[in-house]
Amino acid sequence: MKRTQKILIAELLTAIVVCALAVILFETNTLEAGCWAENKQLEFVLLTVMELVVLCMIPLSLKLFKFQAVHKKLTENPARELLRWGTLRMMLLAAPLVMCTIFYYLFFMKPAFCYLAIILLLCILFIVPTMNRCKAETSLN
Repeated sequence: MKRTQKILIAELLTAIVVCALAVILFETNTLEAGCWAENKQLEFVLLTVMELVVLCMIPLSLKLFKFQAVHKKLTENPARELLRWGTLRMMLLAAPLVMCTIFYYLFFMKPAFCYLAIILLLCILFIVPTMNRCKAETSLN
């Protein structure tokens, strides 16, 4: 269980480090910010898609372990299934977080992408894989 928890923490930290690295690279002008700013149609489509993705992924990721089929698997084989489902849950929030962070700079600091990234970052705090949470999510209670 400890190994699984460490892997899940590493996945969480990787997403945060990738976002921080993107921020550093764009803020220091190593990467060019605003290179997609002229394409308003692409901005509209990506913003709409990301809003829908965030609206769907947040409730799904927060309630994923409450689904009966998932909870049953978690209690039958805790270590393996927690890694599988925990990784899925982490990626449901981490992937859009990284994408929103990058889109924020590619569309020359469009605030909507920043707000989505902040919301996702706050939601990740609700699924931080502490040892107590890992044990609670794999128990029969």
